[in-house]
This record gives sequence, structure tokens and C-alpha cells, in this order.
Amino acid sequence: MAKVSGLWRHPIKSHGREALNSVALEAGKTMPGDRVWAVAHEASKADASAWSPCANFSIGAKAPGLMAINARYDEAAGRVTLTHPELAELTLDPDTEGDRLVAWTRPIMPEGRAASARVIRVPGRGMTDTDYPSVSIGNLASHRAVEEAMGQSLSEKRWRINVWLDGLEPWEEFGWAGREIQIGSVRFLVRERVRRCMATTANPETGLRDAETLKTLNGFGHQDLGMYAEVIGTGEIALGDSVVVS
Repeated sequence: MAKVSGLWRHPIKSHGREALNSVALEAGKTMPGDRVWAVAHEASKADASAWSPCANFSIGAKAPGLMAINARYDEAAGRVTLTHPELAELTLDPDTEGDRLVAWTRPIMPEGRAASARVIRVPGRGMTDTDYPSVSIGNLASHRAVEEAMGQSLSEKRWRINVWLDGLEPWEEFGWAGREIQIGSVRFLVRERVRRCMATTANPETGLRDAETLKTLNGFGHQDLGMYAEVIGTGEIALGDSVVVS
């Protein structure tokens, strides 16, 4: 039986990830603490009034160095602590100290790209890559199939998945589109595949591009890994919880 093997949130979009042991999810919402903030670049039209697509933000696809950031989110204090192998540790309130984050990432941002400009948040809405509140679900067997095809070990952190499952067949999750599943006590409607971008080519330990992930995925006849799902039944998920597909 498939079980939960990993839970991750990303407090600031493309600026670090944090492992969890359990999480409470609410119907119609994103994972708590996931993509609460996003860093808009100087050419962005995004503001705090509504969801905006990822092209408006500084992301790992354009700035691979961001992929090496780790995060710790103190929800009670409203502060995030970020670490990176090439930068000093930073703790800040993204709502009031966005300029500190922009300055902190400047040394790892590539030249010739729109520079990071400001931090924004949309109240009540995590800035996921979908125009609906989504939680991403990944299959470790599919991840391992990519590793085998590449002949290279890969960290699952490359994929920035929220909920990892183990005990499935490779690519089994693709057959869930349009179906309901239950993980722990949370019910999801699985919506669509996650199409992958250049961010996955960067090593999450170094921030350097070192893997032909997209070329390898295309060898399977697609460029996808993971599924976007919508929470339709409030509940909790913990490591080791089982998965039931309707």
C-alpha cells in the first residue's frame, strides 16, 4: 500500500523548502505555509490583489542559485529563516523586510535577468503555479525511474513537491487525473500533471545546473512529474499515512 514518505512546504516561492512531519489541510486552500510569499521582479505586474503566474516572479527556472535555499518558517512570529551554502543565514519578516531578502539573494542572481524587486503576498492564497489553490503530489517510483534513466542519483527536492508517496508503480499517478484520493484524513480531487521546467536541472545542494532532467523526462514521452490536486475534504496528513484512490 502506498504511504506518505515526505511532506514539504516552501514559505517563499522558489526561495527555500522545509520538511514537515504532519500538516493540517483545509478544503479549497493551499498547504499552510506554502508559497505564502513570492518575490516579484522589476518587470513584474503582480501585486497583492490576486494570484499571478510564475513569470512574474524570481524563480529557480531563471535563477538556479535559488534552488539551494533551505527555509524554516516560524508561523507564530511571522518570520522565516533562510540558509544557502554561499550566503550568511538570514531571518526576516517577509511582510515588512522584503528589501533584506532582495539584497540577500543578489549575489546568487544571474546577470541579464530582471532583478528581484519586492516581496508580495495574496492574503489567504498561496502563490502556487496553478490559478486554483493546489497541493502537489509526487510518486517516488516515478522519481526513481528518472534516476535510472539518467544513471544518476537525484534529490527529490529538485521537484519541489508538497506530498511524496512511496509504494506505487512508476507513473501510476498520471491515471489519477479527475479522480478523488484520500491521504490520511484529507480528500483530494486530482486535477492535472505538473509540467516541469529548468528549475529541476539545478542541484538543490549547490544551486548549480548538473542534470538533464527535462531531456530525460521527454524520453518518457512527456515533461511531467507529479500531480496538482485540490483539497476537497479538510483533514490531516502525517508521514506514514496511507493512500486510498477512489
